[in-house]
Amino acid sequence: MRGGQGATRAPVLQFTNCRILRGGALLREDLWVREGRILDPEKLFFDERRVADEQRDCGGYILAPGFIDVQINGGFGVDFSKITENVGSGVALVAQRILSHGVTSFCPTLVTSPPEIYHKVLPQIPVKSGGPHGAGVLGVHLEGPFISQEKRGAHPEAHLRSFEAHAFHDVLATYGPLDNVRIVTLAPELGRSHEVIQALTAQGICVSLGHSVADLQAAEEAVQSGATFITHLFNAMLPFHHRDPGIVGLLTSDRLPPGRCIFYGMIADGIHTNPAALRIAYRAHPHGLVLVTDAVPALGLGNGRHTLGQQDVEVDGLTAYVAGTKTLCGSIAPMDVCVRHFLQATGCSVEAALEAASLHPAQLLGLEKSKGSLDFGADADFVVLDDTLRVQATYISGELVWQAEEARL
Repeated sequence: MRGGQGATRAPVLQFTNCRILRGGALLREDLWVREGRILDPEKLFFDERRVADEQRDCGGYILAPGFIDVQINGGFGVDFSKITENVGSGVALVAQRILSHGVTSFCPTLVTSPPEIYHKVLPQIPVKSGGPHGAGVLGVHLEGPFISQEKRGAHPEAHLRSFEAHAFHDVLATYGPLDNVRIVTLAPELGRSHEVIQALTAQGICVSLGHSVADLQAAEEAVQSGATFITHLFNAMLPFHHRDPGIVGLLTSDRLPPGRCIFYGMIADGIHTNPAALRIAYRAHPHGLVLVTDAVPALGLGNGRHTLGQQDVEVDGLTAYVAGTKTLCGSIAPMDVCVRHFLQATGCSVEAALEAASLHPAQLLGLEKSKGSLDFGADADFVVLDDTLRVQATYISGELVWQAEEARL
């Protein structure tokens, strides 16, 4: 075969006149795609003696890795924590709608629920690749029920649980099989939590610390046991105190395993976290910041009464509350809005804001070889943005899956 071993006649697509986010910098380079992956043009030229089959002018726009949302509870009227006739179709609807937000992969998130909910809903959420049908499902995020009563936030108290004598058996009895579970949020101060953290991480599941009254020592011990993430930093945890900074102290702790990066989620919706707190976290530990929406089923629906798992939710403007209270109950801000707010609130670079929604969540989940970057060999999941970081188009595996009406790509 001409062009050496491994050459293929699959069509090559070249995106021109763009700025690519690669290696932490926006580069004026072309992006080459073949068979759903980013291609090294030098190998194409010199090994295969080929040029692109099709060129696409991007009009000077930014090309960034597709956004990855590791905490989203639903949206557009779909509640991932509710039993419906067809759970899969609800997940598919959300997957399709969030393409317009630049999201190419996500973790459907279930809030604290009774065991029968997990047993019926979890098997109906398959891990699947993204495409024209919607963003890819990376696995489920189980937030609760093994969390603190004091810091339960919007989680229903009646369904909270603790670990009994056979700790990991309790987890399996509560959730059922964990085949499609990617993240579990738990409170590390619960008795026998370290056994559970070790058992979950041994199965390749990311353990996140949240909805917790843990002090710093308990948090550090949890990380030493394998925990790698913090669920919505500052929210539903003890406030920072100078003598014991609690879970927040993990951002600058010197007692973490060598080489371990602790990641932390932040809801940058302008409601959950004051801009000054966003800046403090970002400046303390920029490489660990992961933007999450924590979106609730009311996302995209406007004001009124909606649900989240076993609770009623009232939406007023940009804020979602547990009905009849002033307890915040997730967010109704899309991921692209969070990226723009984070950029404005912290004064970080455009590159840093985009990586917080792409590279960092991919690293958290151990997917950085295929997701979260535009490096050669990575999946061609990317978002096209204008200079104000508004989404113009979304691509999955090099295929256009959503485009703004005014965009011409």
